[in-house]
Amino acid sequence: MVDYELLKKIVEAPGVSGYEFLGVRDVIVEAFKDYVDEIKVDKLGNIIAHKKGDGPKVMLAAHMDQIGLMVTTIEKNGFLRVAPIGGIDPRTLIAQRFKVWIGKDKFIYGVGGSVPPHIQKPEERKKAPDWDQIFIDIGAESKEEAEEMGVKIGTIITWDGRLERLGKHRLVSIAFDDRIAVYTLVETARKLQETNADIYFVATVQEEVGLRGARVSAFGIEPDYGFAIDVTIAADVPGTPEHKQVTQLGKGTAIKIMDRSVICHPTIVRWMEELAKKYNIPYQWDILLGGGTDAGAIHLNKEGVPTGAVSVPARYIHSNTEVVDERDVDAGVELMVKVLEHINELKI
Repeated sequence: MVDYELLKKIVEAPGVSGYEFLGVRDVIVEAFKDYVDEIKVDKLGNIIAHKKGDGPKVMLAAHMDQIGLMVTTIEKNGFLRVAPIGGIDPRTLIAQRFKVWIGKDKFIYGVGGSVPPHIQKPEERKKAPDWDQIFIDIGAESKEEAEEMGVKIGTIITWDGRLERLGKHRLVSIAFDDRIAVYTLVETARKLQETNADIYFVATVQEEVGLRGARVSAFGIEPDYGFAIDVTIAADVPGTPEHKQVTQLGKGTAIKIMDRSVICHPTIVRWMEELAKKYNIPYQWDILLGGGTDAGAIHLNKEGVPTGAVSVPARYIHSNTEVVDERDVDAGVELMVKVLEHINELKI
């Protein structure tokens, strides 16, 4: 069972790519402080939580940034025009509530809108809205009023989402991509008992716009081994053939074989499989033909880093209603604990 209160703090804190300091960074630092020897924030904003040891140097990375919006124009009638930060389907914005961040821990509400379908031409209704048709309504009647409310060009916007239980084992929330993996990092640090590994738990920045935080943090750490933790697609929904579902909720943690950014080191992949079998940890395979993770940046660091990855299956990724199964989360934590406990057995 997940620590619901901790997870709630992590997923609901704001932190769009490049603006992780708005809230989530402080939450994660606080969550790690009792389980590591030292914590630092590097120049780009990555959190590096170090548990010291005299064994192999291991980097575990999960990104703390989330997708979101940035204000590009304040129109004379007070509506906000926006641009995406990260991959966002504009269809997910219509008739949704948003938080417009006018300061750290300070926001106003907004609503996503576009031209109502009732007054569109029949051919227009068949098309998904594009970014030129999307706006955010904050209730202002003029540009001057919007500015008085604290909105500026460059203001950051997130969905107004929260963590809720969904059925017996499922959870729904904003920002499970990738805060559920950050939670996995914290829980791994908490549950880890005996290892001589020199471990760097890294909550990275700006993954959603190009794996940027992982690139610079791996350069500084120079790990012997790298592991990325992220979400992956669970398309186990009506209308999706089984061979296209990628993963399924409730079937266990997903050991990554490859995605668009990395081909995980085959020795690490098979070794992780052996650990999962030995300790009866439920697992499935992750072969993702689109998208990437921090593993893509870590494995290319300097002369190369043998890298593996685990993924949390998630439905409806890159929306404000992402869904995961807590049994898969628990399995991922258990596998990463075993990885660190047995890292001396890995020979590459």
